[in-house]
Amino acid sequence: MTASQERGAWGSRVGFILASAGSAIGLGNIWRFPYIAGENGGAVFVLIYLLCVFFIGFPVMIAELTLGRNTEKNPVGAIKTLAPGSSWKYVGSLCVLTGFVIFSWYCVVAGWVVGYLYKTAAGHFSNLEDPSVTETIFINFASDPWTVIFLTLFFISLTGYVVFRGVKGGIEKCSRILMPLLLVLLVLLAVRAITLPGASEGLVFYLKPDFSKIDINVILAAMGQALFSLSLGMGTMITYGSYLSKKDNIPTSAAWVCTFDTGIAILAGFAILPAVAAMGLEYGEGPGLIFQALPSIFGAMPGGQWFGIGLFLLIGIAALTSTVSILEVPVAYMVDEKKWLRKKAVLVTCSVAFILSVPAALASGASEFLSNLPILGKDFFTVISTLFGPISLAIGSLFIAIFVGWRWTVSKAKEEIESENVRFVIGNLWNFTIKFIAPVTITIVFIYTFWNTFFG
Repeated sequence: MTASQERGAWGSRVGFILASAGSAIGLGNIWRFPYIAGENGGAVFVLIYLLCVFFIGFPVMIAELTLGRNTEKNPVGAIKTLAPGSSWKYVGSLCVLTGFVIFSWYCVVAGWVVGYLYKTAAGHFSNLEDPSVTETIFINFASDPWTVIFLTLFFISLTGYVVFRGVKGGIEKCSRILMPLLLVLLVLLAVRAITLPGASEGLVFYLKPDFSKIDINVILAAMGQALFSLSLGMGTMITYGSYLSKKDNIPTSAAWVCTFDTGIAILAGFAILPAVAAMGLEYGEGPGLIFQALPSIFGAMPGGQWFGIGLFLLIGIAALTSTVSILEVPVAYMVDEKKWLRKKAVLVTCSVAFILSVPAALASGASEFLSNLPILGKDFFTVISTLFGPISLAIGSLFIAIFVGWRWTVSKAKEEIESENVRFVIGNLWNFTIKFIAPVTITIVFIYTFWNTFFG
């Protein structure tokens, strides 16, 4: 098999958009967005988030896709091609490392989703209405080492199978099936949630901005969520961009991906926050909203079991479309730089990721040491998912923006974007944003996230 066949290519523009949207649409949209919005004022957070997607996320996504298509390489290969012999290659290495580590802990949470899908279908929450009981159920579940390790291995294996099938036959085909299903499920759940008695309070909270709630924490949380949810800073969009045809319009494709990603996040808020209000729960339940708070309402909600099944199936699909794209980053690196066959790259990457995922899986109660690290006083999962999550993504996005804006230069990037007679209508605005606005705002997000996590 030739090198180009090993790398693969998109079968169509629609396939690329669905796969890229699937990459961006994941736990960050379905799990994280609703509780972050709940913690930060609802509608006013959503408004700031939309502005951050347009002024920060969209420009950086264009930059990543352009890097990939111009070089037809993974993050390391792309930067080595454009800045040979320089230290910039380490930015690409950081992207690959970030994607690899995120894949390991991301599959832990995805495994929890699979476990809760089974629990909900089996009726474990049908007669429970007390959040304290569902909290105990989650603690017992997360503390069972064999269960969480098996579920993590299952999700890693499922992701590996899709990536092993290649770009067109695996990633694109999977996205064409799962993305429409995800959208249908989410719309059904949103309709069910907003028609619950008492859901109107949640709709007001979600749709009517209270500008008195705006503060620096809300703004920075919205910036961080925009970066996290769009899969920026870990080389996914560089890798996916490397499979693009020269005939594809990069700004339009990036706009579609951002639109899909943002739309799904907004829909997820409609599916969850009105239900939270209808059942008298707090909006700011935090990360435990999905696994601890919401299961307590399944028994009280009419059709609650089916709502729960749909919810966890939805989150599972979103997680899979993301883990597939995340795994493709280190696999593409091995295929491009080490000249490995795709099969070998997938098997080795998944095996090492599984080994790394074990301590993350055990850190939520199964291991006392990992659940409360002597250093920092936090559990291993929180430490690794923050370092190789919001913090690492911010660093990666920052240096990619600086590299495209100042090292490779925006003029050369524009030449790539405008090839095949493409009109880059917002070219001047993008130039200013990628050179000045994006680096400054991403730096602020990085400092805030780091300080708030470890010293706040």
